[in-house]
Amino acid sequence: MKQLIHRLWAFAHTKQFWILSIAFVGGILFWGGFNTAMEWTNREAFCISCHEMEKNVFQEYRNTIHYQNRTGVRATCPDCHVPKEWGPKMIRKIQASNEVLHKILGSIDTPEKFNAKRAELAQHEWDRMKRTDSHECRNCHNFNYMDYAEQNSRASTRHQVAFTQGQTCIDCHKGIAHSLPPIAQPIGEHKAGEVTLPATTGSSAASAAQGPASH
Repeated sequence: MKQLIHRLWAFAHTKQFWILSIAFVGGILFWGGFNTAMEWTNREAFCISCHEMEKNVFQEYRNTIHYQNRTGVRATCPDCHVPKEWGPKMIRKIQASNEVLHKILGSIDTPEKFNAKRAELAQHEWDRMKRTDSHECRNCHNFNYMDYAEQNSRASTRHQVAFTQGQTCIDCHKGIAHSLPPIAQPIGEHKAGEVTLPATTGSSAASAAQGPASH
């Protein structure tokens, strides 16, 4: 025991010990700073610090149940757009560097530019959520823990069908927190500017039988 203590004491006075000590402390400081930066950029206040977000999608989000509801439980920007697990979070942060580039380029720095690109931006996010099985949604919502008896008949039926068919949240819940671009949406209330789907064969035949509409 004395010999071990003597060796440790001797090692503590070597150059290698001080190098390792400095590296260890430096590693802690680096990791602490890096993690702090990640958490700081993972707040709603940071997400809406640029006017592109604060004046457009944030205003839409404020009118949804994810922002204000009877229970006071809120889903903020990072809750829906950034994974909580470290690995997927880092991948998402790297992808977000492209958004910083377009902030610098001013790609959507006016409402007109933003609305012109809304459909494209929305589709990118829907595709990402489809690839990840709506990973962020499942932080709060999960088919396995749903009490279908507590849901209305329509929601209960659709959720059970989605579960058995392997669908994911974003397959049905587009526009849940932001205004939909003019696209066809098979469920939910009609949106202003929504694309009208072509009439079915049956309805076309019925229209033809009725003759031209009077104006």
